[in-house]
Amino acid sequence: MSKYEYLSATKENKIGFVTLQHSPANALCQPMFLELDEVLDDFEADEEVKVIIVHGEGRFFAAGADIKEFTSVDSGEAFKEMAERGQRVFDKMEAFPKPILASVHGAALGGGLELAMACHIRIVGENTKLGLPELQLGLVPGFAGTQRLPKLIGKSKATQLLLTSDPISGMDAVQLGLADDAFPDEEVFDRTKKLAEKIAQKSAIAMRYALELVQYADRVDEAGAKREAELFGEVSQTEDAKEGIDAFINKREPAFKDR
Repeated sequence: MSKYEYLSATKENKIGFVTLQHSPANALCQPMFLELDEVLDDFEADEEVKVIIVHGEGRFFAAGADIKEFTSVDSGEAFKEMAERGQRVFDKMEAFPKPILASVHGAALGGGLELAMACHIRIVGENTKLGLPELQLGLVPGFAGTQRLPKLIGKSKATQLLLTSDPISGMDAVQLGLADDAFPDEEVFDRTKKLAEKIAQKSAIAMRYALELVQYADRVDEAGAKREAELFGEVSQTEDAKEGIDAFINKREPAFKDR
């Protein structure tokens, strides 16, 4: 994989690993967004990679945006462009055709939580702190955190967390629906990797279709159901579907070839 300054990208056993490496707290900076965008393109094109894990090096997943960058920006238009750049990358993650899992330990605050919310699945440490504290700085979230958080935990609770700037624990995050599972902090990465390995056994074609269909869930029309029927017809003709059906009938594990 390519060499980066603010993150690393590796792969092993069909899993791509994106490791945030911006000490001391993996704060999100503009160069990191550019590197993350490039990594996503690389992993999308790499047929060996079926699942991606995003995690942080050191004590934190990502403790927020790089506030020091803000001191070098002198116009509202420049701040807007910073936000739009981050939003484009996170939108790309949310619509990514391969599952992205966030392995969250220590803290995911501000931009760090917005990054985690852009992933398809979030596994967190029981004592991990998660929150959007931007109002504490007289700001608001800029990477679509105000849009994703209400969809995950409801408008009322999201409003409370935004207005108070109070973080919540990983255990509370699971209860609210912000995270999928919580484990002791030292087990989070291994648990996430185990889940990724299980997912990687599935057909890449079927996973891609499933991820596309989930994006329709927020719509109020019937477009999602219509598209589901179309993709059900398409996927039924793949080699993997025929293998999966035969394996079920013959009571064996399927051996998918992503075709």
